[in-house]
Amino acid sequence: MASNIEQSPFFQRRKDQGDIVVKDAPKFDLESYIANYAGFTRIERLRHIGSHSPYLAVDAYRLAIAEAKRGKNVALYMGLLEEFSQMAPQDAAAVLDMAWAEKKTRETQQEQDKLEHELKSYKNNLIKESIRMGNEDLGHFFFDTGDYVSAQKAYQKMRENCTSPKHLADMTLRLVYTSIASHSWSAVPTNLAKTEATQLRGEERAKLEPIVSVCHGLTQMVAGSWREAATHFLATSPAYLTAEPVGNIAWQKEILSGNDVAVYGGLCALATMDRTELQNKVLGNSDFRNFLELEPHIRRAISLFCNSKYSACLEVLEGYRNDYLLDVYLSEHDQLSNMYNRIRSKSIVQYFIPFSCVTLDELAAKFPPAEGSTIVGDLVKMIDHGTLDARIDLVDRLLISPPTNPRHNVHADALAMAETYDHTLRLRLTRLNLQAAGMEIKSDKASEKASSHTGDGFSSNMRNLGSKIGF
Repeated sequence: MASNIEQSPFFQRRKDQGDIVVKDAPKFDLESYIANYAGFTRIERLRHIGSHSPYLAVDAYRLAIAEAKRGKNVALYMGLLEEFSQMAPQDAAAVLDMAWAEKKTRETQQEQDKLEHELKSYKNNLIKESIRMGNEDLGHFFFDTGDYVSAQKAYQKMRENCTSPKHLADMTLRLVYTSIASHSWSAVPTNLAKTEATQLRGEERAKLEPIVSVCHGLTQMVAGSWREAATHFLATSPAYLTAEPVGNIAWQKEILSGNDVAVYGGLCALATMDRTELQNKVLGNSDFRNFLELEPHIRRAISLFCNSKYSACLEVLEGYRNDYLLDVYLSEHDQLSNMYNRIRSKSIVQYFIPFSCVTLDELAAKFPPAEGSTIVGDLVKMIDHGTLDARIDLVDRLLISPPTNPRHNVHADALAMAETYDHTLRLRLTRLNLQAAGMEIKSDKASEKASSHTGDGFSSNMRNLGSKIGF
């Protein structure tokens, strides 16, 4: 069945366009995986999986179409149906339910007219709370029908009628939620900043902080700022896993699950942090450990990297590549491929540090290049980008560390230190001459303290330099 789906016009067109098509089956069970999500992200993830995996396409689109029919977004239902009919036109779920579509279209139009009429009457009566709630209801309606632009406009109109910090926080959180749903990533940080600026205190503020961290992390990751993304994900409180809905949004089901935080935070950290940071900030992070327990293989990969078992670390990550290619955010803009390449490059650099030379065949065996690439090509790119300080001997097929001259470095340090002390002593002599000439010099406690230690520091440093040089 999967082979027939793969040969369908839909997937043939995707291949022709160079889009990702995951041929092998992933490790996760679709129903168990999608049970972690609700709201718009549930359908979005199902659609992404179905459009990238011939193996899961039928099941994913069936679930997505059924979920769409429980909502109000007729355009989404029609789009899913059109895609699925190109894969499995004989499937019962691929048949257009015209009666439902027409009925739902009428109902949504009637509901929109009703909400707009109620809001108009609230404005005539000048009741601020009713106007705020009327705009909120209209924003919810537009969001449910997939009109994210109108939803944002409706939520923004709530601002002038908000009478408490909680109302402002809920309004800005709705704008964050809508921006993420519409993938308007540039608007997310702005709205998050407004959310943090609200005057919430105590428990309300504590509920807000993990949501802000997760949304910041997601935005930075999508933008390719993996270091900043890792910092935000690692700072997320474990309270996020069991938090009640905030702003009527169950963030851990409608945006990112705890599993997502573990995977995104772990991969971003692996791609940007050294072994010491990974040990202290990830494995030694008592808060983030709660997330890592949900994804043990991520913790195992980080532990292997910290223990210098780079090949085993890459092998663990490679085993989950297909799963991550089906993730709606990791597959965006080749995020996953770039992350994996960064982690592999770091592994090669760390592996090469203790050696003066390594054979290219050994490197190719421990760090297999991607299909269509060679180990020499990868090493050349790393050297050109300044990632790897080495040179390649193609005759003997060796990667050679450039020779160093430690005696030259010690002499250079000695000369630099001598110049510094010469300058300091000249300044002190100038000061003494000025005082001998009867000129008054304003005292500076900080400089006096520093100068009092100069003599001791000079003698001790010169002794250290003498021992290094060999005198």
